[in-house]
Amino acid sequence: MEVDLPVHFNPGTKSAATILCADCGAPVDGTISGAFCYDCIKLKTDVAGGIQREATLHMCRDCDRWLSPPMTWVVAPPESRELLALCLRKLRGLNKLRIIDASFIWTEPHSRRIKVKITVQSEISEGAIMQQSFEVEYTQNYHQCPDCAKSYTHNTWRAVVQVRQKVPHKRTFLFLEQLILKHGAHKDAINIKEVHDGIDFFFAQRNHAEGFVDFLKAVVPVNVKKSQELISVDIHTSTKSYKFSYSAELVPICKDDLVVLPVSMAKKISNISPMTLCHRIGTSINLIDPTTLQTADVSTDIYWRSPFRPLADIQDLVEFIVLDIEPLGTSKGRFFLAEATVARASDLGNNDQTYYTRTHLGGILHVGDSVMGYCLTGTNFNNPLFDALEESKFASKIPDVVLVKKHYARKKKGKSRNWRLKRMAREEGEMLPRKQDQEKMERDYELFLRDVEEDADLRAGLALYKAQKEKEMADAMDTEDEDEDEDAGLEIPMEQLLDDLEDLTMHED
Repeated sequence: MEVDLPVHFNPGTKSAATILCADCGAPVDGTISGAFCYDCIKLKTDVAGGIQREATLHMCRDCDRWLSPPMTWVVAPPESRELLALCLRKLRGLNKLRIIDASFIWTEPHSRRIKVKITVQSEISEGAIMQQSFEVEYTQNYHQCPDCAKSYTHNTWRAVVQVRQKVPHKRTFLFLEQLILKHGAHKDAINIKEVHDGIDFFFAQRNHAEGFVDFLKAVVPVNVKKSQELISVDIHTSTKSYKFSYSAELVPICKDDLVVLPVSMAKKISNISPMTLCHRIGTSINLIDPTTLQTADVSTDIYWRSPFRPLADIQDLVEFIVLDIEPLGTSKGRFFLAEATVARASDLGNNDQTYYTRTHLGGILHVGDSVMGYCLTGTNFNNPLFDALEESKFASKIPDVVLVKKHYARKKKGKSRNWRLKRMAREEGEMLPRKQDQEKMERDYELFLRDVEEDADLRAGLALYKAQKEKEMADAMDTEDEDEDEDAGLEIPMEQLLDDLEDLTMHED
């Protein structure tokens, strides 16, 4: 039997079994694709047919986080890898296919639509792999996360830190506020409320409140007391829910306060004179004897074992004029001992009453300067420690005048500054007087700003920001009043100021 072979047939080689496509008649490899060619299979088969083409993503507009089902909220910037992974996990059935490529398609940012192009592969038969690309459109819906919902809901706090200080002014609180802002210690607080004698910080978790208390202990002398209140009890699992309160009381001693120490305490802390001046508040009370430049520190534990009140504060300061000053050659740090003859500014032209005293301000005072101080002559103090001091052997060492700080003349309407401070966003309490105390609060804030200008050590621990508008106003005022030379040497150098990056949380002084 003879067989007619095609001319292209080579008996020495093997060829694949070629068949014709059942639909279009194109030759195909029957061992791989069956009875249909690739184009016909592509028309009849949809490997991504079971995957949805539309989905919904939930975003919290307050914290800009996205919901990752079931209860996780993640941070994902626009067109980021995190957001793309969240979009792919949202599609059901996609895990059964092999993902080759996925990318975002540009959409209008305000359209609240996100489009993603996905390329997948799937094996449709033995040895045949189908690849297909498709687009999925996501709708962006807003949904408030539980953390933000708690911050806007009352009585959802788990712990509160009540910071208090029983003083007639707010200078220490203003200093503490700047420290909190610089170190971000209030970032975990869900609410901040201002009350009569202080500020309340509310936290959703107990450990956040304890961390804030640890920060307070590290920057200011404070006495903390803890209490707890039982909210609910589960009798089946013996689970109890508490609310915790931390009462943090600051020492009532502030910078520039005149302090009379108990005689026994003065002997224990470097045997300093009982009549001292507070020149700084840190983790302890820093005192100085202005007549000898001797310094001492009263720690928080020592103070609260035998607390005492200041003899006089900044509200009792009197303006004096320096008539004569003679340095004694003794110095300690930035303090220089000198003998000064001063007179009250109100007595000039009325009488010739002068006072002789020793001061620690010999390095900055000159004849004719104004200086603020406490006048002890003819003043009655309702203080048992001062009465005991007058009856002790230290009565002869009580000076007539205690000079505190140099006084710089300022314009009546205040000086426009080239810097400003950030303020904390807080809620005013319902019982807090507003209009009645507004003038007093502004006066305390102005005194604090002057302390920042005058004390380089004080502003070294604060964050000061540039204020270009205020600088331009100050230049204009200086041009108009060229004959006046006020606030000389008080302008803070620009290299010590930071750029203002958060205008929404800044308040111009």
